[in-house]
Amino acid sequence: MAAAAAAVPGPGPGPGSGPAETAAPGEEAAGAGLQGPGSSRLARLPLARVKALVKADPDVTLASQEAVFVLARATELFVETIAKDAYVYAQQGKRKTLQRKDLDNAIEAIDEFAFLEGTLD
Repeated sequence: MAAAAAAVPGPGPGPGSGPAETAAPGEEAAGAGLQGPGSSRLARLPLARVKALVKADPDVTLASQEAVFVLARATELFVETIAKDAYVYAQQGKRKTLQRKDLDNAIEAIDEFAFLEGTLD
């Protein structure tokens, strides 16, 4: 990933999309967690916190900025995916607020989340 992502100040791609990324997937510059004033961050999670969590593992001695960035980005995508899938169950219950039962339903119904079964007990 040698190409740097170009920051485009302004609103995201559409209403309700939240903080937007300015580069297409695969175009993010590793380690480029912050952009200049007025533009979006490529990583929404604080990279220093992610690095601290990685270093808390006794098996990890070094963690490059690129590795920390990729872990942060993967975590963001995971949380976004499970939240969107759980929101479908909230909407079925005529609610806009996610509840634990919505997450439980998403985990139970979607094969990609099978590894989480029994972890929220």
